[in-house]
Amino acid sequence: MNVAIVGAGPAGLYLAILLKKLDRGVDVSVLERNAPDATFGFGVVFSEETLGALRDADPETHLEITDTFARWDRIDIRFQGRELRSSGHAFSAIARKRLLEILQERCRELDVALEFGVEVDELPDADLVVGADGANSLVRRFGEFGTKVRPEGSKYVWFGTDHVFDAFTFAFRETEHGLFNVHAYPYDERMSTFIVECPEAVWRAAGLDEMDEQESLAFCEQLFANELRGRELFSNRSLWLDFPKITNATWHSGNIVILGDAAHTAHFSIGSGTKLAMEDSISLAAALARRRWELEAAFVDYELEREPFVERTQDAASESAAYFGRIASYSHVEPIQFAFNLITRAGRITHATLGVRDPQFTRALDGWLGGRAVSPPPAFSSFELRGVRFEHRFELVESTVAVSAEGRVSAEDVPAPEGKLLLRLSHAGRRGATQARNRGVDLPLADGWPVVAPTKRPYAPFGQIPSEPDEAAVLEAFVSAAASARAEVLELDMAHGYLLGSYLSPLTNDEDDRLLFPLRVLEAVRARWEGPLSVRLSITDWHPRGNKVEDGIAIARAMHEAGADLIHVEAGQTIHDDRPQYRRGFLTALSDRVRNEARVPTLVGGYLTTLDEANTIVGAGRADLVLLDLPEPEIERPLQSSNSLLLGEVRA
Repeated sequence: MNVAIVGAGPAGLYLAILLKKLDRGVDVSVLERNAPDATFGFGVVFSEETLGALRDADPETHLEITDTFARWDRIDIRFQGRELRSSGHAFSAIARKRLLEILQERCRELDVALEFGVEVDELPDADLVVGADGANSLVRRFGEFGTKVRPEGSKYVWFGTDHVFDAFTFAFRETEHGLFNVHAYPYDERMSTFIVECPEAVWRAAGLDEMDEQESLAFCEQLFANELRGRELFSNRSLWLDFPKITNATWHSGNIVILGDAAHTAHFSIGSGTKLAMEDSISLAAALARRRWELEAAFVDYELEREPFVERTQDAASESAAYFGRIASYSHVEPIQFAFNLITRAGRITHATLGVRDPQFTRALDGWLGGRAVSPPPAFSSFELRGVRFEHRFELVESTVAVSAEGRVSAEDVPAPEGKLLLRLSHAGRRGATQARNRGVDLPLADGWPVVAPTKRPYAPFGQIPSEPDEAAVLEAFVSAAASARAEVLELDMAHGYLLGSYLSPLTNDEDDRLLFPLRVLEAVRARWEGPLSVRLSITDWHPRGNKVEDGIAIARAMHEAGADLIHVEAGQTIHDDRPQYRRGFLTALSDRVRNEARVPTLVGGYLTTLDEANTIVGAGRADLVLLDLPEPEIERPLQSSNSLLLGEVRA
């Protein structure tokens, strides 16, 4: 077997080592266009999980790498003139140049042929060709991979500094142009990585788009002089860049396989690029061994094992990249909550896991929320909304009622739940006159009542064609229902394609002012209801021509200004053929954005099943109230047969 690996970064070199260990008779060569001591970037961070995989795959390399590590266990967050510290995080880093030296030395020990200064203009003549040549891979040109590249996150520039940080440091600096932030960490006893980041609009406003390499270095050096403690920044082709998110439909084509950044990238803010690349090498080598060098079978095994993990990591990295892009929206947040929000942004750390790593930090967070030095976890802290006090943050139970006979979804009714009640007033609109949910969703009744909507388009393929609503009658029905309501919180249903929600979306309303009627209803109900008033909104339609998240945030802001005390965050179902993104906690990131960009309290659900999730969400300021899907006790209830005008609970 003859193997040609294009690219002498960590992925390519490590694969060469593993293949030679697998079979010393295999002819392995590594082709690299740059010199052996050429490297871009400064330090590489490894997690304990990755180190365990390296130890198992090649103990000799693992020993060499770990012997030169810079290690620390703390995250420092410098925000609004304060520094908050969280420990117990177990980081390890190494200079990228030193890592490459170790891998090159190990390759030579195993008789891997290393060829530097080689331009690959045509497909190497080998049984197996591996593309490990980075984000701008040349090898990808020789196969059909379905490559997609799109920019992600903010503008960033990668520096080194001789100030040795003693923790992974996030620093935020407000300027007249906007907010800049830094990711900094040590990688040996003399140097640290120092990444500066800002949104493109801020980058342009500061004139950085017109500065050369040295001018932008001087700008960043002056801006973050306090963090650098008088030390210098060093450049290594340190140019402002857009991070490229790379995905491929397949990672192999013929006898070519790709790995590392050639196959996928993950935004630097979660520090997984080199980790993913070297773990790809481990997986590919194991697949080749398992399949006894049957390339097609090994490639399929490799992709089946790696793709799901990489996709999850890329999703987390994308959310992290977007988070730092809108970091200025958290400028009003108390530093302790901001720090917890930042630490838990990717979902890998929760209130419970941080409580194990750093109980002092979680005690401080709990105390800030609870108002006492020793306080219960965030979900058990109290919250007050327009005079109604909630003793804990998951206290609400939902019940939905139709405001009129023609506003029902179905003709069935269920008992009202027990607890502090959120009473939802709803008009089903074009989603009405359907069979009970246990028989199927949005299945029309054979003899149903007429339905209404802003446009004459049915909700589902076999649904009724709606007629135009009598807006005066609808308005009066909502006001009348509000006047007779008995609940702690009243909610107007403007989500999931029901009548008021269908007014808000360009998919279901052709008018220019789509807020006009829903705001009229809100203002009229607000005038009759003195207690907390919630609005249930689909923040995004999950459709290319529908409302985007930014539109949903603007709608939430308008509702708050018109009198809503709370936004109940939902998504999708505006039309039957949307493109949902359901997963555990899928609404949490949307709630975070609404709460912190529209500056309005939020209520969120979305397959939340544990108190740890509630503690994390409330503690991080992603929502103020949480709906938990906790198991209900089995009880016997009499069969209901009712033609009541009230609509039973609908969790659409």
